[in-house]
Amino acid sequence: MGVKIEVFRMMLYLSFPVAMFWVSNQAEYFEEYIVKRKREIFPPGEEVQRKELESFKERMRVRKEQRILKSISGEPEN
Repeated sequence: MGVKIEVFRMMLYLSFPVAMFWVSNQAEYFEEYIVKRKREIFPPGEEVQRKELESFKERMRVRKEQRILKSISGEPEN
């Protein structure tokens, strides 16, 4: 009787994490919960926010390029 219980417990211990991994990696689950939640938090199509982000990226890129050029030319940074 003891061996049968140990085999059952081992099967339970091994099958539970495998089953949870399998369930959580289903495409339907991912689409339903993860993607919908992301779209709630970051709604697509907000043109103003997208333009602000793009302008911020451009300013940071220009600032980085200026710093690199100053370091190459030997000018001290402010």
